[in-house]
Amino acid sequence: MTIAGKKLLVCVCGGIAAYKVCHIVSHLVQRQVQVDVAMTAAARRFIGPLTFETLTARPVHDDLWSNPRGQDPQHIHLLHQCDLILIAPATADMLAKIAHGLADDLVSTLLLAARPESILAAPAMNEAMWNNPATQNNVDILKRRGTMMIGPESGWQACRTVGMGRMSEPESIIQALAARLEVAPTGNETRG
Repeated sequence: MTIAGKKLLVCVCGGIAAYKVCHIVSHLVQRQVQVDVAMTAAARRFIGPLTFETLTARPVHDDLWSNPRGQDPQHIHLLHQCDLILIAPATADMLAKIAHGLADDLVSTLLLAARPESILAAPAMNEAMWNNPATQNNVDILKRRGTMMIGPESGWQACRTVGMGRMSEPESIIQALAARLEVAPTGNETRG
C-alpha cells in the first residue's frame, strides 16, 4: 500500500524538538501526503509558521478564532479532512491538557475533538518532567483511550543532561506514521 493521497494533521507544541518536525513534514510531503499544520503559541516561539507554510504549500493554523477565507468557520474543520494526527513535540503541558479534557487553544481543542485512536503523540521533555508521576499518569490515561505514543527515547537533552524524554528521531516517527497511514481509513476523524 502507499501513503500518497493520505491527509495528516501535525500539531506542533512548544519545545526545542519542534525543529525535528520540519524533517518529518518535508519527508511526508515528498511522499505526496497532504500535511496541515496547527501550532500552539509556544511552538511559534521555537519555529515560525512560515517554515511549515513553505514545506507544505498550505496555510498554518494557529488561532482558534481566525477563519482563513473560504474555509469552514468551525474551529475543528481540520479534523474533517485528515486521516491521522501527529502531536510533535508532545509536551508535558499538551499531554496533560488532552488527558484531562482542557481546550484553551486551537491545538488542544482539535485534540479534544479527535478520536484518541487517530492520534500519534511523540513526547519530548526534560527527563524529570517525563518521569514525574503526573506525566506518567497522563500518558497511561491517553494510552488506555487508544492514543499511540512514539517514544520518547533516552539521549542528550537541551537542558544539558542525558536521560529519557528526548523526542524520537524523525525516521522512527515517519515509519510509525507510514504504518498507520497505510491502514487509516479516509474520512471524518471527529467524534460522532
